[in-house]
Amino acid sequence: MSRQLTILITALLLTVFSACSENDTRYTFSHGAIIRGDTSVKEIALVFTGDEFGDGLESISGLLDEEDIKASFFFTGKFYRNREFEPWIRLLAAGGNYLGSHSDNHLLYCDWVKRDSLLVSREEFLNDLEASYDELQRYGISKEEAPYFLPPYEWYNDTIASWTGEYGLQLINFTPGTRSNADYTHPEMGSAYVDSRTILNSILSYESSSGTGLNGFILLVHAGTDPRRTDKFYLLLPGLVKELKVRGYRFVSIDRLLKEAITKISS
Repeated sequence: MSRQLTILITALLLTVFSACSENDTRYTFSHGAIIRGDTSVKEIALVFTGDEFGDGLESISGLLDEEDIKASFFFTGKFYRNREFEPWIRLLAAGGNYLGSHSDNHLLYCDWVKRDSLLVSREEFLNDLEASYDELQRYGISKEEAPYFLPPYEWYNDTIASWTGEYGLQLINFTPGTRSNADYTHPEMGSAYVDSRTILNSILSYESSSGTGLNGFILLVHAGTDPRRTDKFYLLLPGLVKELKVRGYRFVSIDRLLKEAITKISS
């Protein structure tokens, strides 16, 4: 079977899958991406992204071992190529964590204000995405083993979701409602800066006040941040994980959280 025919068949299957899933109340969608798992189950997918910085890898790896939990890591091709990070990446993979793509060169796909205005062509998007999976393959991870894709800047639109499907993947994004994804900010950014205690409180407050708590949450944290941010949120994760465990949550990898989606993509 030709590569073009394989991509076409996969895209058609994903179209059917998406049409069914968006009517499935177990999953929450936004612009074609899954942004939350089953809200009736007390499972959380702790997701880490990385492009330039990886200063939190040692702390995060230690946390996963100590708490005996799995997490998911979405790195750019640039991150996977960084020799400094390679030992940690291999350790995370050997530990049974999910490793996936966050693009190759961390491209901005669409305008921040006019979301439907694309800044990349379909060819640029697919070439960049394929390059990132070439890097994953160096670590022995195939596209079939990493079918979820988390877009750079966590910013995308319906067209990007469609193109992702054409490549045989399902687009995902973080669950909104907390400030966890603001852990990359630093004081020099002025009013955009969010300190780690505020981020932590936003997560615990959401859990307490929301009718479904953090059920099915895709909780995004950065694997490293600019040195100008000395207030590293990943250092507060051990306390957060312990507290959420006490509240009855299980921490699972993204493929476990979205296991029904995996089944449907594969079938």
